Amino acid sequence: MPPTVSIIIPCLNEEERIHFLLDAIFAQSYPHELLDVTIADGLSTDHTREVIADFQHEHPGLRLQVIDNETRSIPAALNRAIHSSTGEIILRLDAHSGPAFDYVERSVAALMALKGDNVGGIWKIQPGAETWVARSIAVAAAHPLAVGDAYYRHAKEATFVDTVPFGAYGRTLIEKIGGYDESLLANEDYEFNARIRQAGGKIWLDPAINSVYFARSTYRALAHQYFRYGFWKLKMLKRYPSTLRWRQALPPLFVASLLVAISLALFISFFAWMLVFELLVYLGILGLLGIRLGVRRNELFLIFGLPVAITVMQLAWGGGFLWSLLAEKWN
Repeated sequence: MPPTVSIIIPCLNEEERIHFLLDAIFAQSYPHELLDVTIADGLSTDHTREVIADFQHEHPGLRLQVIDNETRSIPAALNRAIHSSTGEIILRLDAHSGPAFDYVERSVAALMALKGDNVGGIWKIQPGAETWVARSIAVAAAHPLAVGDAYYRHAKEATFVDTVPFGAYGRTLIEKIGGYDESLLANEDYEFNARIRQAGGKIWLDPAINSVYFARSTYRALAHQYFRYGFWKLKMLKRYPSTLRWRQALPPLFVASLLVAISLALFISFFAWMLVFELLVYLGILGLLGIRLGVRRNELFLIFGLPVAITVMQLAWGGGFLWSLLAEKWN
């Protein structure tokens, strides 16, 4: 008898995307009688609840429940959903995602084959809106120059990794290492996976396990997302300093170098020239990338849109990290 699976989903104001996700779950090849879905909603103020209720009415064969997440934080939502669910295997998804039809089946198969203690796959990044800005952000969010060696964004072969975004794991793992850390308002997946690895477990990524992920649709939303990532990354690294990767150190160093150069340039002309040189090299590299991808994909808006998106991501992440560092010093 295959194991039962609980799909857990944190959610807040996702009326535009939640139906896409629920359709993708309903289309899963895994038997519906072995599935249950728990959505931990952070008291949405849009029509998310109504969309879910309509779906429940139209698909009574899928066990689906909605619970309140008064704290509105993602790790709290995940813990509450785990507590309210019953499956032998827990599989985490996001409300702005959509798993491939065999996502659950392949995840369960990898777990049963003992590939890893937590298994997952890759994101196929899609634009969050039909605008040139949103499409530029989607391309940037999948490019190694913007996201480094985050394998779940561009891996081609199955391998052991540091983390997976939408993992599947046995409920007994929660009993062993605990749930998600509710003191972290971002990077909760990475911290959870760090504890798995500390306990001797392994994280397995298989590109055959894939899902659609909708990127942010505006530069402002992108900046807010990556500032939050950078801010909470420092707090996670203080607990697990060995998890620091070279790609994570570059944005804070870049932002710090700009701030130092700007400050010194006010008094010493040499640093003004250094600042100009650094910016020209940085923007030149991004500009060439934008031209290359824009021409190759026949999407000329990338010539401008892609460099801006990558710049926003890196400055926001680095700025959030440095702001978190300063906040630690002040406190």
